[in-house]
Amino acid sequence: MDWLNLLHEYKLTSIILAVIIAWLSVFIINKVIHDFFQRTNFIEERKEQTIESMIRSLTKYTATLTVIFFAVSQYVQHFGRVLAGAGIVGVIVGFGAQSLIKDILAGIFLIYEKQLHKGDFITVNNTFNGTVEEVSLRYLKVREWSGKLLTISNGEVKQIQNYNIDRMRVIERVVVSYRENPNKVLEVLEIACEKINETNMPCLKLDESNCVMEPFQVYGMTSLNANFRGIEYTITGLVDDTLFWDAAKEARRIIAQTLYDYEVQLAEDTMVVKSQVSPISIQRD
Repeated sequence: MDWLNLLHEYKLTSIILAVIIAWLSVFIINKVIHDFFQRTNFIEERKEQTIESMIRSLTKYTATLTVIFFAVSQYVQHFGRVLAGAGIVGVIVGFGAQSLIKDILAGIFLIYEKQLHKGDFITVNNTFNGTVEEVSLRYLKVREWSGKLLTISNGEVKQIQNYNIDRMRVIERVVVSYRENPNKVLEVLEIACEKINETNMPCLKLDESNCVMEPFQVYGMTSLNANFRGIEYTITGLVDDTLFWDAAKEARRIIAQTLYDYEVQLAEDTMVVKSQVSPISIQRD
């Protein structure tokens, strides 16, 4: 056909046309996927956003590689035979793409094994903390609380702590002075739990019948000599993962206010300095 011969003769024009077609294809596919998820709700929103992010990354890389191979084929004779003779794997390895393959496989497993979703608050490699902004085939983008955006290669992700997997348990530990009566402390903490449950009712995790699974309660006395400072008590409560931080902040506020109202003294850091005359006790607030 004349137009095919024309494109073959003007190689640069055909390459530009291929770029335009690839760009339009990526745009259309991403638009269709986005509209599809906007109109449906059979998948959780965070999962939809994660799948959409992965598809967007996949279409981008596929279009880019297709255009690159097409452009090379315009200037290298019998490019198909070269690929067939060398093998696709050999060509990729020859281009030094071992790390690329590692990142892509790691990204696929991150999604397939449901380790995280877009919008989750995570800790990566026990070092980086933040909210997942994008999950692609090659990298993971995490926004720290300070606003800094971290881009981590999927192949470098060794450990993930996810704070948004269906449920989270708020655990608050209170270290009280030895001088306080344990029975009084337990009664005051029970009062604090009642207040927390009233205030944090929208945050509590519900079961399938809309009943509270685990309200805030005093777990008990968890240490008789916490860091040589005082007696430790622990309060726990099961909350919705998306409301974990709000629930935890409000719980701490109520516990502190209740302890203050009932004049329960918290433990103080005490340092004992021995002298030749007599030991001197210094309290540090």
